[in-house]
Amino acid sequence: MAVPKRKVSPSRRNMRRAHDALGANAYVEDKDTGELKRPHHIDLKTGTYRGRQVLTPKED
Repeated sequence: MAVPKRKVSPSRRNMRRAHDALGANAYVEDKDTGELKRPHHIDLKTGTYRGRQVLTPKED
């Protein structure tokens, strides 16, 4: 069975994990309402996706 010969230093371990952080979520401005929404997601307020009515709009 493969066993590491030496302990991995914290610096080397952290350098390996440098790319694991999550980035900030992207938001785009809706063309119709002007509100911010996530790209490739259904707008729950209007119930539309890519210009088509997908869901019935939520009642407040």
